[in-house]
Amino acid sequence: MLIEIPDAIIRQANVSEDTVRLQIAITLFQEEIFTLGQASEFLGVPQLIFQKELAKRKISVHYDVEDFREDLKTLRSIA
Repeated sequence: MLIEIPDAIIRQANVSEDTVRLQIAITLFQEEIFTLGQASEFLGVPQLIFQKELAKRKISVHYDVEDFREDLKTLRSIA
């Protein structure tokens, strides 16, 4: 999908294209529409870079008990 935002609007808002893209990724991540991986891919950056950006903004990564259990299961299977 291609979404076009007119340059005039970006200039009026006094932001860069990268800033707009980052805000979209953060918003979709916070709304749990994008996963961490999808948001990172959308930005074209490694997940660690996106996580650092979230940390700067004090936005937590979605990680619940079920995620923890899955990680434990994976670690046990490779140990």
